[in-house]
Amino acid sequence: MFTGLVQSLATVRAIEPDGPGVRLTIRDEAIAQRAKIGDSIAINGCCLTVVELAGADMAFEAGAETLSRTNLGKLQPGAAVNLESSLRVGDELGGHLVAGHVDAVGQLARREDDSQWSTMWFSVPGELTRQMASKGSVAIDGVSLTLVDVTRDEFSVALIPHTLSVTTLGRLKPGDEVNLETDLLAKYVERQLAWKS
Repeated sequence: MFTGLVQSLATVRAIEPDGPGVRLTIRDEAIAQRAKIGDSIAINGCCLTVVELAGADMAFEAGAETLSRTNLGKLQPGAAVNLESSLRVGDELGGHLVAGHVDAVGQLARREDDSQWSTMWFSVPGELTRQMASKGSVAIDGVSLTLVDVTRDEFSVALIPHTLSVTTLGRLKPGDEVNLETDLLAKYVERQLAWKS
């Protein structure tokens, strides 16, 4: 489990073919120093397992399923990614509960910048907006955010200067793809309502 509070803006060192998937190497000194083989780390909101450590470099394996459902397969060496280590018992929960299981890839439809602030609108598969509500939670590339407006196939979030500067979200341009994870509770509520009807 994660909180959606990004701990580091890291750099993609390499992406190499590995069977039907890829081996992804990420460089981040702070997180690598405390990481162990087998740890779960969210990369742009997608939970992956550390399979190798070499100094500040951490290697992960991403299979075909992960690549087809996330934006990780489109990363290039030098790209920035959001990192968060998994929660430990007793850790403070400052964002919202994030599983690191990406529901879908969305796309930045437009952004309305106001000085150093920004309101961003994302287009998403329609079935995802059923799990969204104004003032509810969503994780965008692993960043825990509050939903502002939700329509049939779009939603908006309001971003403060701090979030724009310490995550990849400040670099987004219309057309860019992002990993989305809706709120865990919303998934269960929708499932229960489906069973009743």
